[in-house]
Amino acid sequence: MSSTPTGERADLLATIRAHRAFVRFTTNGLDDAAAATRSTVSELTIGGIVKHLAATERSWMGFAVGGAVEMERHQVDWLDQHRMRPDETLAGLLDRYAAVAAHTDGLIAELPDLDTAHPLPQAPWFEPGASWSVRRVVLHLIAETAQHVGHADIIREAIDGQQTMG
Repeated sequence: MSSTPTGERADLLATIRAHRAFVRFTTNGLDDAAAATRSTVSELTIGGIVKHLAATERSWMGFAVGGAVEMERHQVDWLDQHRMRPDETLAGLLDRYAAVAAHTDGLIAELPDLDTAHPLPQAPWFEPGASWSVRRVVLHLIAETAQHVGHADIIREAIDGQQTMG
């Protein structure tokens, strides 16, 4: 495989990278206290969103490579992955997110076939017996990241008026 992805792979990488950049932009200028601030009735914080996105991306790319068994190996506590604990820093969460992103980008660029599919884990929100391809996983991660950019933008605007876009 080429060291510089082209075509579909380049498009997928450009899209997920753009949404990740919006997440990172939303954190600009925040200290740890602000990143851990709940500014809405939701439990979400900007630090928690960064943490959740890293955990979700890691888990789904585990699935893309090794199926549900590998995905389950990367599962973390559902509530904890959405919270920025007092022992965590925004810088540390962003570093982890960057490391996960680099790993994902490498997989998108180098996996032999984006059509490789695995059966989804059994869960009430998945159609029984359904399978997802690597491509579908990457598209899901793009959608998940984009959705959380909006959440982070609302939280940030409520904290200090800054907006990601606009």
